Amino acid sequence: MPRIAIIDRDKCIKERCGYVCQKVCPGVQMGDDTVTVDKDGFPVISEILCTGCGICPKKCPVDCITIINLAEENGVPIHQYGVNSFRLYGLPLPKEGVSGLIGKNGIGKSTALKILSQSVEPNLGRYEPPPKMEEVFKLLPRELGMHLRSLFDKNVKVSLKPQNVDKIPSAFRGKVRSLLEKVDERHALAEAIPLFDLADVMDKSLNQISGGELQRVAIAAAWCKDADLYYFDEPASYLDIEQRLRCARAIKQLAEKKSVIVVEHDLALFDYVSDYVYVFYGQENAYGVVSGVKKTRAGINQYLQGFLREENVRFRDHEIRFARTSTASERKGKVKLRYPKLSKKWGAFSFTAEAGQIHEGEVVGILGRNAIGKSLFVKLLAGVEKNESGEELEQTLKVSYKPQYVKALPGLTVAALFAQHKLDAAFFEEAHRKLNVASLMDKELDWLSGGELQRVAIVLALSQEAELYLLDEPSAFLDIEQRLHLADLLQRLIQNSGRMAMVVDHDLIFLDAISSRVMVFTGTPAVKGQAFAPADKREGLNAFLKQMDITLRRDPETGRPRINKPDSALDREQKEAGEYYYYDPEAEK
Repeated sequence: MPRIAIIDRDKCIKERCGYVCQKVCPGVQMGDDTVTVDKDGFPVISEILCTGCGICPKKCPVDCITIINLAEENGVPIHQYGVNSFRLYGLPLPKEGVSGLIGKNGIGKSTALKILSQSVEPNLGRYEPPPKMEEVFKLLPRELGMHLRSLFDKNVKVSLKPQNVDKIPSAFRGKVRSLLEKVDERHALAEAIPLFDLADVMDKSLNQISGGELQRVAIAAAWCKDADLYYFDEPASYLDIEQRLRCARAIKQLAEKKSVIVVEHDLALFDYVSDYVYVFYGQENAYGVVSGVKKTRAGINQYLQGFLREENVRFRDHEIRFARTSTASERKGKVKLRYPKLSKKWGAFSFTAEAGQIHEGEVVGILGRNAIGKSLFVKLLAGVEKNESGEELEQTLKVSYKPQYVKALPGLTVAALFAQHKLDAAFFEEAHRKLNVASLMDKELDWLSGGELQRVAIVLALSQEAELYLLDEPSAFLDIEQRLHLADLLQRLIQNSGRMAMVVDHDLIFLDAISSRVMVFTGTPAVKGQAFAPADKREGLNAFLKQMDITLRRDPETGRPRINKPDSALDREQKEAGEYYYYDPEAEK
């Protein structure tokens, strides 16, 4: 049986552990070179000699070894980064319209985009020395080989919106206008400025704008280029729901004449923008496999079900399900928190919030555009900011707060961070298992990725002994499965304990899954914001979706929320009925 051996070198403590993996390996004890040590002092596992006994992963003191027994050979990988490292099998081929790549983090989506944008040369698993590209073209399936040849021969022009937009200011020093004018090969800048709401940032330096503004600039820069293929890697990060929809519509407009590939973890947006889907599956940070192309609904549903029908492959032992009821059950418990009218001035920005109350065991979802006071509101409740309305907030309530932007403390491991706090043991056990934080315990915080740091911050916040949990944009940097795991975790922890939570987020499916009631924020970004009191979920989401001018339906097979196409028959029917948040005509009779 073929197998894959992966060693996470960021976690490996090699000399400190005395090479336990080498000492316990039955093959080594019999005289084979199953585990050796390379010139850098790291252990190397021979995938040919390894029997897959599973002893070294269990004995490794820092859990840095993964041995995967493959049920069948996946063929030659399209790329492998090095010995005992991640490899990718297959590659998506762009089609007319928008092709969406769906899968967990660390499963190869960004690697695929790097190959398709020529920043990584595929090596077919032969990393020492790598083959010449001419050989790669000939050994690949004909269509894929021809496509890569046209890319690497520069016969096809590519425009890429990268995943990590925070690196753009260091690569281009100057004002937003200078960058966009430089890349405006389609002479589309005049259209892009209002389309991506960039008028207020055009004369600002790139290192002075917010993450959301930088994201919109990066999308506009890729959109303005004159290319044959356009790749957008996680365009929704930092954006509010309205901005996400505007970007999705711009991408769909571009795809009327061009081929586009999108990687995105906001499932509602991914569904809305995609015409076709490639499913990525495997084991994160170990290997990824690319499915054949599928129509959007079928591809997403098969991903959620964990079973690819055409390939006859089951890659997950459970389905991801959605509740089919139109609302999460409202909590009828006693009122546990009453907060007064809140107000705060922040420079030119003014914010007010109606007085409200929260019941025990409920999760309140908070929706609204960026820069209208959502983060300020939770800071007021957390005591980070002071209320200026004259009324005092209840001081006896214990609050746990996860801020919007999570900072890593240098030189501190994840385990040491948790050890510094008094945690609820039951909450901690459930949260760190559900969000897969165990494998991060010996890593230093400043070495974590954005998604890893987010998961650690969420586990820390939920494990605090508190009565009210305030989470500001917890879904940021999490993949689709992690978001849905978090939704399930949050619902069960809060409901079963009788505690309370308020969650700010921009992912409609995530908010739909967690919320008992919702708060809708309105106003003018950076000028004025107003928060209404928590309202009935249907009433609140209906009002919010009406502001966004979108309607939702549920997929009949999986129950997942889907955004209706603008001006479709169902979209018109729901708007005429005044039901933007799901609509069942039979139930209305």
